[in-house]
Amino acid sequence: MKTELEFLGTGTSLGVPVPGCRCRVCRSPDPRDKRLRASVLVTRGRRRLIIDTGPEFRLQCLRAGVNRLDAALLTHHHADHLNGLDDVRAYSCFRDRTLPVWGPADALRFIRERFNYIWRPIQIGGGLPEIELRPAEGRFRAIGLEITPIPIMHGKMPILGYRLGDLAYLTDISSLPAESRPLLAGLETLVLSCVRCRSHPTHLSIAGVKRLAREIRPRRTLLTHLTHHFFHRDLLLGLSRFDIFPAFDGMRVEMDCG
Repeated sequence: MKTELEFLGTGTSLGVPVPGCRCRVCRSPDPRDKRLRASVLVTRGRRRLIIDTGPEFRLQCLRAGVNRLDAALLTHHHADHLNGLDDVRAYSCFRDRTLPVWGPADALRFIRERFNYIWRPIQIGGGLPEIELRPAEGRFRAIGLEITPIPIMHGKMPILGYRLGDLAYLTDISSLPAESRPLLAGLETLVLSCVRCRSHPTHLSIAGVKRLAREIRPRRTLLTHLTHHFFHRDLLLGLSRFDIFPAFDGMRVEMDCG
């Protein structure tokens, strides 16, 4: 069965263009330089799951024509990856069961605090997301796919990436623990975040991406969570010889999930 990943957003926490910024990238006419907050949609047959529900989740789903949602995966609880969670109610309200949401245990605890009204409604009206929080511990299945959580580091904060078949999605990564490396063997596509050329305390730089790609050895590496430090065309020209390519909003990638 055909399985496809679509990049709903490839931008960093501020998105691109950055509000109030007049730099050349923020003023670029190239549509590939317009980046909503990082999120991806995985489609298998008629079933769909999303990884991260950022502030533009609703707009991303409208733009991509998402007419159903069957599961959500969360990498961590930072605002640019979570704050659109309430908008899953547009999908959960039309399901005959709750929407399963997998994520790290600390992210699920944060959700119960930040979105506590979901479980403690004080009045009728408006509708509430109907979700079931599930800790992403060990392999699990969603929309017919086997999914492997990949422990990674976001600065000093442990978060999760996910492997689905021959693709791994590791956004907000700054380093990869040794115990996670065997989980990434034999990849066709590795998706990594990258925020700038020089080093960064909580994300990979260009040099870090190259180093990790050499160690993991996927057939290709795609970059997401990009900032206004990068023109798409410059990344494409500078990195394609290393089999590293910038992703862009709306880009689709086929996956082999068995």
